[in-house]
Amino acid sequence: MPSTRRFRAATDLFLKTTTSAHRAVLDLSGGRLGTRFKRMPTLALTTTGRRTGLPRTVILTVPVVTDSTYLIVASRAGDHVSPDWFHNLCADPSVRVSFQHGATRAMTARVLDPAERDRRWPEVVAAYPGYETYQKRTTRRIPLILLAPVAGDMP
Repeated sequence: MPSTRRFRAATDLFLKTTTSAHRAVLDLSGGRLGTRFKRMPTLALTTTGRRTGLPRTVILTVPVVTDSTYLIVASRAGDHVSPDWFHNLCADPSVRVSFQHGATRAMTARVLDPAERDRRWPEVVAAYPGYETYQKRTTRRIPLILLAPVAGDMP
């Protein structure tokens, strides 16, 4: 069962290791490699730590891109708890998003309400069917978050 301490510890180690490796590939290649994962684009999301107030950056896949908005998934590989970055953006929805080639943009994060989440979920699963597997691993409804540019911070 995914709610065990062992599963959480393994998930923590896996996610931290892959994020560090992914960031190293991006940095060492100057953004030429690592901009896609599982056929989805990636971005670096910087939130403000809800307890520390310090910037916290994670690299995430983006299953759905529409115009200048990005739909991201707080799956944590189907664990029964949401990722820390999700809790951080719930506490402060003002985030910074960095893209390939170094462009950074101020954005606002909005957690989709249940009806909108259910309507958009098929788009997410179409982009990466593994999200459906993650949803089956957990009893929590995996949140979807829409990132939208802050007015005046358009490229």
